[in-house]
Amino acid sequence: MTRLTAIWTIYRKEIVDALRDRRTMMTVLASSVLMGPLVLLAISGLVASLEANAEQREVVVAGIERAPTLVNFFARQTYTVKAAPADYEQLLRKAKLADAVVVVPDDFEAALVRGDAPIVEIVSDSANQRSQASAGRVSRLLEGFSRERATLTLALRGVSPDALEAVRVADRDLASTQTRATQITGMLPFFVLMAVLTGALNAALDTTAGERERGSLEPLLMNPAERWVLVLGKWGAVASVGMLIAVLACFSFLPGQWLLRSDTLAAMFQYGVREVLLFLVVLLPFAAAASALLMAVAIRCKTFKEAQASTTVVMLAASLLPLINVFSLGEESPWYLWVPALAQNVLMTHVLKGEAFTLEQLAVPMGVCALVATGGVWFVACTLRSAAVR
Repeated sequence: MTRLTAIWTIYRKEIVDALRDRRTMMTVLASSVLMGPLVLLAISGLVASLEANAEQREVVVAGIERAPTLVNFFARQTYTVKAAPADYEQLLRKAKLADAVVVVPDDFEAALVRGDAPIVEIVSDSANQRSQASAGRVSRLLEGFSRERATLTLALRGVSPDALEAVRVADRDLASTQTRATQITGMLPFFVLMAVLTGALNAALDTTAGERERGSLEPLLMNPAERWVLVLGKWGAVASVGMLIAVLACFSFLPGQWLLRSDTLAAMFQYGVREVLLFLVVLLPFAAAASALLMAVAIRCKTFKEAQASTTVVMLAASLLPLINVFSLGEESPWYLWVPALAQNVLMTHVLKGEAFTLEQLAVPMGVCALVATGGVWFVACTLRSAAVR
C-alpha cells in the first residue's frame, strides 16, 4: 500500500464516520445552511423596526396643554401629538415605551412672550434603544421649532435671518454604500468564523479523543502505515468538514437576502458570487489550520469531555480576537494580519465594504495558517508516535 493510498483510505473512513454522526450533521446544518438566512432575518428585523419607529410621525409630550404654540408647530409638520402617561419614566426604563418624551415646563408660553428661552426636556433611556433612536428625531424637530421662532422674531424687527448665518455647512460622506452597510452587517464575518470552528470542533474531537475513549484508536495504530500518514488522513477529513461548512455558510447568505425586510438594507447590502468566492479564499486556509489546532489540543486528552473542556480556550480566543477590529477606532494595524481569526475577520470586512485586498495582505494570513496547520499535524503525529494509547 503506497502512502497516498493509505492517506486516502484513512481520509475516506474518517469522512464517512464524520458525516454519519448525527451530531456532526446537525451542527453542519444548523451552523451553516440556516445561519445566513437567520442572521440576515434578525438584522433586517431590527433595521425594519427602527425604520418603522422613524416613520411614525408621532410625538409623546408631557404637559402639552401648556404649549399650544408647540402643538401648532407639530401639526404643521404633520406630526400627531400624544399625551405622555403619568409613569412614563418607569415605562422608558422597562422598555415598554418606545418613544422619547418631551417635557414642557409650566411657563412655556409666558417665557416665549417675554423673549426668554424655556427649557424643554427630552427624556429617554439609553438602555432602551428604540427610545434612544426617537430622541434624535424629536431633538431635530424641536430645533426646527426654535429656528422658526428665531426667524419670526428677526423678521418682525426688520433683520434678515441670513445675517446670523455667516457660513453654510454642507455634509459630504466619503463612505460608499457598501461601507455604510457594514455598520450593520459587519458582524457577518464573525458568525461565519464561529460556524467553521464549531463545525470542525466535533469532527476534530471525535477523530482524536473520541476514538481514544472508544478504544478504536489502538487498532488503527497497529497498522504498519507511518503515523504522519494516519494523521494526514484524519486531518484531511476534519478539514473537509470545516471547509464544507465554510462553503455552505458563505452561499447561505445568497438566498438569505430574499428574507430582508428592510428595503434600505436590501439596497445597501451588496453580496453576490464575487463576495462568496473572496470569502472562501480567506476561509478555506483558516478551516484547515483550525482543524489541525483543534486536533492538536484534543489528542492529549483521554476522554471526549476532557477534550471539549480543553478546546474551550481555542474557541474563546477565536471569538474574542475579532473584537479587536470591532472596537478599534483608528486605522487597522499591520499586525492584525498575523493573528488567526482576526486577520480573516479584517479581510472579510474589506470584502463587505467593496474594498480589494492585495496579494501581500492575503499571503500573510495564508502563511500563518499554513504554519499552524503544519505544526498541528506534526504535533499530533509526534504524540501518536511517542505516547502510549490507553
